[in-house]
Amino acid sequence: MPAAILLCFALLSFGQEGGGQGRRQQGGPPPQATPTPATGAQGAGQTRAPQERPSPSPEEPPVITHHQIQVGGKTLSYTATTGMMPIKNREGEVEGRIFFMAYTLDDSGARSRRPLTFSFNGGPGSASVWLHLGAIGPRRVPMNADGTMPAPPYHLEDNQFTWLDQTDLVFIDPVGTGYSRAARPEPASRFFGLQGDIESVGEFIRMYLTRYERWTSPLFLAGESYGTTRASALSGYLIDRGVAFNGIMLISTIMNFETTDFAAGNDIAYVMFLPSYAATAWYHKKLPRDLQSKSVEQIVKEVEQWAANDYTLALQKGDRLTGKDRDEVIAQLSRYTGLDKQFIDNANLRVSLNFFRKELLRDEKRTIGRLDARFRGYDSSYVTAGPDFDASEAAIRPPYTSTFNNYVRSELNYKSDLEYYILGGGITSPWNWGTNNGYVDTSLALRNALAKNPYLKVFVAMGYYDMATPYFAVDYTLHHISLDPSLLRNISTSHYEAGHMMYIDEKSLAKLRSDVGKFIEDAQRR
Repeated sequence: MPAAILLCFALLSFGQEGGGQGRRQQGGPPPQATPTPATGAQGAGQTRAPQERPSPSPEEPPVITHHQIQVGGKTLSYTATTGMMPIKNREGEVEGRIFFMAYTLDDSGARSRRPLTFSFNGGPGSASVWLHLGAIGPRRVPMNADGTMPAPPYHLEDNQFTWLDQTDLVFIDPVGTGYSRAARPEPASRFFGLQGDIESVGEFIRMYLTRYERWTSPLFLAGESYGTTRASALSGYLIDRGVAFNGIMLISTIMNFETTDFAAGNDIAYVMFLPSYAATAWYHKKLPRDLQSKSVEQIVKEVEQWAANDYTLALQKGDRLTGKDRDEVIAQLSRYTGLDKQFIDNANLRVSLNFFRKELLRDEKRTIGRLDARFRGYDSSYVTAGPDFDASEAAIRPPYTSTFNNYVRSELNYKSDLEYYILGGGITSPWNWGTNNGYVDTSLALRNALAKNPYLKVFVAMGYYDMATPYFAVDYTLHHISLDPSLLRNISTSHYEAGHMMYIDEKSLAKLRSDVGKFIEDAQRR
């Protein structure tokens, strides 16, 4: 498993889903009828009692609540729908239940024509809470202005940058995340793999469009991290099932996993990470004075050119790179990364992410974050090869965990004693990548969706300090999917001076909202 690109999560077991859901306000789609257990004959002329089958649990109607927020001096009135969507097999048996939170703007005209966005995060094993309460939803977790963790206790505020004024929103927690669970232990593993994940989330989307009569709405997908892997794959999967999207928003993207895997013999990852290393060294003031005086945009453009040309050729030479030529590459790597020449020489010109995160600030006895390399961490020892933890993940987990658990119960009125799996804990078997020892690459599915639906627009948001899904790897992937030049114009990109979750930084959040707002408008034009 290419763990370098995944949000870390523990593989813990979970019990079967229990009750305790509490009161439900009527108003959602009615529960479907439960099938009658089968009966049959056993032997010639003999009958038997009906076969014992677990009786399907009746669906509980979703919770409906009504709210108002103040955004830009205007009042937005909206309805929140919170509940479970059953995921059934072809025999009609419920194999899993997906938890969702939907927001629809009131008095917005014909519901069937209003834009609708499905949103999810990544992992695998992450709930949708990060985009939900960080950037897109009507309520938001305020961090410090630069994205660092505020002092507890934490709270929510009206999100001045919500997308709700332009599109209705549905936040999806795939099985094994949030409150979503497999119905029984036996089929659980079917959900815990790339293909099963795509199929179950695709089925959720089909069910939502059907039950809430949204088949004719302009449709959008928004995914972050592994959620972009899912979104790009879903675009190809659903176009073959009659669901065409107007737009896809990919935030901190990973489609081709080879680009980020520091495996023996795979030199491409070292090239893809180098511009992000340079941006990070610039941020922490570790570059030479002449480089430090430039902007981060100027730095990365210079490093991109060197990485794609001289550095790539040097790595391809392997041990044939010797003498003066090798010394020149070492000197340039030191200049662009802020690392000692001897360290780079000892690393054979190939500095993996863990080494860089530990080494850049070793003289200050600090490490740097993975999700956001601006963050500094404190290790127990500074002679080890890698950091003890990700300082950027440590900063976001408590505020989002506590605020969501309070919000879902107190404001959305959804009562459950289940643990809400924010990030890890709900995936009970190894993730099945289905690659036969190859690399996952869902960019082909996105390419097919663009070819079959020439109206599809794609927006890609990238953070300079993102060390989980480095922006240069995304750029590389987008230019290696053999897309017709006329369709390449359907893809737009934007860079942010922040990390993986660029929206925790207030300046980047405002820029993201502006970029997405324009994109949603453009994606509905013919």
